[in-house]
Amino acid sequence: MANPSTVRPLPLTGIRVLDFTTFLSGPSATQLLADLGADIVKIEPAVGDSSRSIPPHFLGDDSAYYLANNRNKRSVALDLKRPEGLDVALRLIAVSDVVIENFRPGVFARLGIDKHAVTAERPDLVWASISGFGQFGPHHQRPAYDMIVQAMSGVMSLTGHPDQPAARLGVPAGDVVAGMYAVIGVLSALVSRADSGSGRIIDVSMLDSQLGQLSYQSVYAMMSGRAPGRQGAGHDSIPTYRSFRGSDGAEFVVTANTQAMWERLCAAVGEPSLPEDPRFRDQATRLQHKDELWDILEKVFAQQPADEWVSRLIGHQVPCAPIRDVAEALVDARGAGRGMVVELTDGSHSFEGVATPILFENTETPPLRYPPRLGEQTREVLEELLALTPAECDRLAQSGAVFPPAPQADPEEPHSAL
Repeated sequence: MANPSTVRPLPLTGIRVLDFTTFLSGPSATQLLADLGADIVKIEPAVGDSSRSIPPHFLGDDSAYYLANNRNKRSVALDLKRPEGLDVALRLIAVSDVVIENFRPGVFARLGIDKHAVTAERPDLVWASISGFGQFGPHHQRPAYDMIVQAMSGVMSLTGHPDQPAARLGVPAGDVVAGMYAVIGVLSALVSRADSGSGRIIDVSMLDSQLGQLSYQSVYAMMSGRAPGRQGAGHDSIPTYRSFRGSDGAEFVVTANTQAMWERLCAAVGEPSLPEDPRFRDQATRLQHKDELWDILEKVFAQQPADEWVSRLIGHQVPCAPIRDVAEALVDARGAGRGMVVELTDGSHSFEGVATPILFENTETPPLRYPPRLGEQTREVLEELLALTPAECDRLAQSGAVFPPAPQADPEEPHSAL
């Protein structure tokens, strides 16, 4: 265990982020920055982040969807359509290091917050925009959601089993991956600013982010001139990289992706002569005869329960694992001792969530603050960051510019998804 005198603060301690995002792409990004130590001031409209009301699970007034992506933040409720509310937002930008927003291009400028004008006055400011299709291009004014960019990027065309309809990924990759790219951009800009003193304007497109995840599949398509098909539970290049079923019907995956692993796999399943079969001698011949190979392996694996195969294959140093459902995976994570399942409480409610998977040695423990209620820290933030008096906060509240604001619709939906 580290000596307490050597424990360092979290890497982003001292960095303030003004968060104008809602739903998922932006909030997932700012939660990651919060877990790395940044002070996240979440700016919400009168009705709050619209993800607060997504069914089916709620604690108090807030949905599990909202709670999953908004820990370690402070909430300020502002009506940006009121001059007083807009003024507060501009003053908060002036004391922030980073602004992140995920509205349709042009929305902020129409509200009176133009990023180019703001950054001209604050050249050290880092501004990150997350949108469906970027700040320019033929589709930039179209709204986008997770499934939209999964569909348009080709990701859905790869997902599902052959001869079956395309399937959406079971995780919101369109949102979360865009959020992660936004964080990478912000961190890069902060590193650059430390040397040059200048910030950056960052443009992250959800569609571009999904294209970036295609990896080798994009190169395969461009080199061959053919679009890859549904991947099912297998791999386009490695036939011994797929799922199988045991005699009990339980599924497990085998990832024997080298020649040595292939030979150990054959030994583990009691077929030591298979590597000598001309059809299966090397990676290329195995791929060419993959259906015949799968038929052999499926028949062998159907003779024993999945857990027995997993144990035997691990004993032969063949990478494999059972296919767990989400609940089983979380039980395993709780027992792993890496702190990936965390509990948050506000005294009245508590829930468990998944932590940010970045661990630093000799560094203080990331905070675990319950996601804020709508406008919960409005007065705290205005008094602390803008030096407003209680009387000034009262006048703003009476005008409807800050919490408690009068309910009204959002000015425009952001680029983020269910």
